[in-house]
Amino acid sequence: MEMQKAGKIQYLKPRFAATRGAVAGFTTRHEGVSRPPYNSLNLGSNTLDSSHNVEGNRSLLARSLGSTLDRFLTVNQVHGTDLLVIDAPNPELSHFLKLECDGIVTNQPGIMIAVCVADCVPILLHDPVRKVVAALHAGWQGTAGNIAGKGVEALVSLFNCDKKDIQAAVGPHIGACCYEVDAPVRDAFKKAGIPWELCATEKGEGKWMLDLGAANRMLLTDAGIAADRVQVSEQCVSCNQELFFSYRRDEGDTGRQVGFIMLDAEQ
Repeated sequence: MEMQKAGKIQYLKPRFAATRGAVAGFTTRHEGVSRPPYNSLNLGSNTLDSSHNVEGNRSLLARSLGSTLDRFLTVNQVHGTDLLVIDAPNPELSHFLKLECDGIVTNQPGIMIAVCVADCVPILLHDPVRKVVAALHAGWQGTAGNIAGKGVEALVSLFNCDKKDIQAAVGPHIGACCYEVDAPVRDAFKKAGIPWELCATEKGEGKWMLDLGAANRMLLTDAGIAADRVQVSEQCVSCNQELFFSYRRDEGDTGRQVGFIMLDAEQ
């Protein structure tokens, strides 16, 4: 993924966003208005940062990429697998903000959908043929619940997308170098049928180092997305304090970056 700038905003641009059809990316922590420890582009409302600062940062992101704050949409993420589907014009989006779900799917242009993360995996989907996009939030629970596969199936079943047309980008997240987990996580993955030995390395004493990116890559390809159409960031947010927020590294007192995507209103 290539680092891009839109106005002051610095973000990672997935390969599929190089052509027209969708604006998409993964933000860094730079060029916002929040003060430490949320410095500076904190986009998460579930922090102790000032709501005024968060709204200012969200407005800055939206405006930098051709949208507005009232067209920037997140939801109340709960580490589940439920999806919000928006398939009709919605002039007022505020009534969606408190919905408890972990993904958004839409075919409506001009709505910037986003998921907030600070270790978890942000996943973006785009079908340029049917003109549908999705933003998904996958921590270990969402990964074990296969929210990636459910996102793909939502595009297929609700919008008649062809899997061969869907492109996916897995954004920066905590890497296997820093993500230590225990037996309950292993058991959840095995129960879900996710090959544990392909995404985790045993550390000893009932601990493993888990590669969430590898797990979600497998889930996306298992769902029918061609491997060469799945791009996974190799950047660990915990290792890159200069660029990203990390909940584990910062012991919970930190901001949130987002994975965002918006269908081009001029398609």
